Amino acid sequence: MKPSTFRMFYATRSALKPHRDCNVNSVLAALDLETHSSSIQHGVYNGKWGGNGEMFNAVNPSTGQILSKVRMGSISDLKQTISLMNEAKTYWREIPAPKRGEIVRQMREALANKIEPLGKLVSLEMGKILAEGIGEVQEYIDIADYATGLSRMISGAVIPSERPGHFMKEMWNPIGNVGVISAFNFPVAVYGWNSAISLICGNTVVWKPAPTGVLSAIAVTKILQKVLEKNNLPGSICSLVSGGSDIGSEISQNKNINLVSFTGSTKIGREVGLAVQNRFGRSLLELGGNNAIIIDEDADLDLAIRSVLFAAVGTAGQRCTTARRLFVHKKVYDVVVQRLIKAYDQIKVGNPLEEGVLCGPLHTNNSVKNFLEGIEQVKQQGGTILRGGTRVAGLECGNFVEPTITSIAHDAPIVQNEIFAPILHTIKVTSLDQAIEWNNEVGQGLSSSLFTTDIKKIFKWTGPSGSDCGIVNVNIPTNGAEIGGAFGGEKETGGGREAGSDSWKQYMRRQSCTINYSGSLPLAQGIKFE
Repeated sequence: MKPSTFRMFYATRSALKPHRDCNVNSVLAALDLETHSSSIQHGVYNGKWGGNGEMFNAVNPSTGQILSKVRMGSISDLKQTISLMNEAKTYWREIPAPKRGEIVRQMREALANKIEPLGKLVSLEMGKILAEGIGEVQEYIDIADYATGLSRMISGAVIPSERPGHFMKEMWNPIGNVGVISAFNFPVAVYGWNSAISLICGNTVVWKPAPTGVLSAIAVTKILQKVLEKNNLPGSICSLVSGGSDIGSEISQNKNINLVSFTGSTKIGREVGLAVQNRFGRSLLELGGNNAIIIDEDADLDLAIRSVLFAAVGTAGQRCTTARRLFVHKKVYDVVVQRLIKAYDQIKVGNPLEEGVLCGPLHTNNSVKNFLEGIEQVKQQGGTILRGGTRVAGLECGNFVEPTITSIAHDAPIVQNEIFAPILHTIKVTSLDQAIEWNNEVGQGLSSSLFTTDIKKIFKWTGPSGSDCGIVNVNIPTNGAEIGGAFGGEKETGGGREAGSDSWKQYMRRQSCTINYSGSLPLAQGIKFE
């Protein structure tokens, strides 16, 4: 989590008042989006703006009001875009990687110049608080910084050859066209993670955003468009085709899309993965989380409570890294739950652009329905609602719910499958071994965190008999991952990795190259063929 987000989240709440400069039209105008009530945004860009698909209403989840109308893309728009990408990739891949990095650096500067209005648009369209909206744009800026440096560091191994007069090396070349299908909850950052790395690797990118995040996608693409035009580069290098499931299906099935990066539910991710594998393409899947935090008996409770609060309530529980399950040692369980309820009672729920608000709305009416159904399932499965569990009174015009704490069995069906809402299941444990076993028993394996001051427990937790997740934290929340480390998870989370470490390798073709400079022909393994 960014420091500014951390400070705002745990600061003393101020009086509720409108945030300055939150007029919708001023935000749209600052991002070069249409502001007239009768105007239509175009949801397709491939060097030119257009779109021949259905009309879509972008809605503010805090008020239910229409922010703008968008003409989405069609299958024919997508196929035309892919054709233009095929042309552009032959040019883009021949540009030296450091030069591609310079283009990404310019994109970084352009994004930084628009960070405040773009962050506000994320808040308006997605519903996260302003600090998180701006923090999300900052993630894109940070990964662009990372990618710029990486463009001068991509390297392959030199491998000793067993044959005299031979040289072996490993080469990494662009994979081709990359399709990015992003989720609603991070309408800017997920694309940024994928596109910045893809671009410096020499690939072209087509973006299919979640329909309910389309305005943010259009705004980002307009920013990138100006950089491409300034450098006389084809716009199809950073293409956008908005639309519904038909667009996502075509991206998954189209043989001209060499890598599909999908962020979303495990259910849809399974379909995407199968479609891509069926044509022997490559997929990068970032799916469900169902993350857990363990508070052991020797934990720093002040640190743990603050961390759980952000992990469970930040973004109204709509992060893939949100804490869904809280395992607490029986010796401190009662104290932890009492302090958590007190902390939850101080949280202001409301318009995410208003100062003092720390929990905005759920993204859609359907999300509210899932939340309420989940509460009923908790009760039916023997659980108890310790705090929350209802819509917020007086805010019925928006998708607002009370951040909720339950007490329930670790193996209840509702605990095994995450609800994308601020519901935290608390579960009493007797030992770290039991907590690890229950942490690992769910189908998902994204993020996990242990709070302890015992060094032996830390190394057990991070070792082969510890957490089975892709992200394994100690004394920090499950969310707020840094871009320097590879982001992703195991099991039903999909196995994909984005952002740092060596994640860039997923966006390239690995080649083992042997060069014979000897003038003779010794074969490997000493084979004689004469």
